[in-house]
Amino acid sequence: MIPDRKQGSASPLPLQPRDDHPLIVVGITHPQTLLVLTARLRALKAAGFRVVLISSPGELLDRVALEEGVEAIRVPLCRHIAPVSDVVALIRLYRELRRLQPAVTEFSTPKAGLLGNLAAKLSGVPSRVYMLRGLRLETLSGLRRWIMFSAERIASACAQVVVCNSRSLCAQALALGVTPAHKLRLIGFGSSNGVEIDRFSPGPDTIRDTLGISRCAPVVGFVGRLTRDKGIPELIEAFDEVLAAAPGARLLLVGWFDHCDDALSESLKQRILAHPQIICTGFVEDTAPWYRAMDVMVLPTWREGFPNAVLEAAATGIPVVTTISTGARDAVLPEVTGLLVPAGSSQAIAESLLRLIRCPADRMRMGRAARAWVIEHFVNERVLALTVSFYRNLMENSGALRKAGFVRDVAAVAD
Repeated sequence: MIPDRKQGSASPLPLQPRDDHPLIVVGITHPQTLLVLTARLRALKAAGFRVVLISSPGELLDRVALEEGVEAIRVPLCRHIAPVSDVVALIRLYRELRRLQPAVTEFSTPKAGLLGNLAAKLSGVPSRVYMLRGLRLETLSGLRRWIMFSAERIASACAQVVVCNSRSLCAQALALGVTPAHKLRLIGFGSSNGVEIDRFSPGPDTIRDTLGISRCAPVVGFVGRLTRDKGIPELIEAFDEVLAAAPGARLLLVGWFDHCDDALSESLKQRILAHPQIICTGFVEDTAPWYRAMDVMVLPTWREGFPNAVLEAAATGIPVVTTISTGARDAVLPEVTGLLVPAGSSQAIAESLLRLIRCPADRMRMGRAARAWVIEHFVNERVLALTVSFYRNLMENSGALRKAGFVRDVAAVAD
């Protein structure tokens, strides 16, 4: 788990003085989501909006708020079902929104999406957005699936717009009946953040020397939370098959063991930690140098919204093996920037990894195509400009911008 579990009261951090700029409240369940949210906050603030961030307490929340110059409010939110604390959190969210009176709210992640959008509806926020970053229910069954489906339905019903991270996520939300088609939106080609192509770029590799990995050794990389839904059990099985054919291969797991409801078993965790050819880094804040140590990146996930790690690897010129799951399949052009495999198939994962390990020409061709594709569609300036434009239009249509006399300033940034 990332080192960010600091509990506290629901009292807000000191707020900046009120002004006449339209106010956007961005709400998430846990501060770890800020790892893919900071550029979005920065873009909205740079466009002239007043931004307030609501999240469970944590050091990452405090640090990001300070670094990005946004206001932050601590409201403890449990990721699991907790009726009493959920009711308390709903009341606190309602009171904060009544006090702030934002022009628009954007809540995302399941618990914040449910409670935040419900509180926004009850408090009369004029423009309410549910940012759908993935569908947790896809990997659930029975009562838990029904509960999660109901939560998604309520969150979407309370929102006026449901913004999806990817095209396939839009299609899945519609197919499952989470929300009607008229509420669904896709901004650009997807992704809520885009990629910093100067930071994530091909360049010298310093990681292999630090870790003592031979320059000749094939390195398979993974970046993200180490959980069942990310396909880690299948990846470990696939890597054993890879080792049988390429004994010098190494598996680089750049991520942490997340203690959530799809956490890995203790036996698998110990197997990973004890494996002589698997390197597990734990939480890494700056992942950019680690991609340069990889020959190929793999994300054997069962569900996604739009995986940032795949775009980051692609921008670094690394081909990616991922699955045909929701969200993941949007992040790879099959046979052009990488390979797609069925979710849950360790054999298909191993075969695809071995194909790329054995063929440097294919790796180089796909890596070049991957970076070109990211530059064409997912440069963060482009993605964030579209986001600013989306909120400008949303708020202008609701009258919030005209009321603040703010249309001209924001339009200049969005254009």
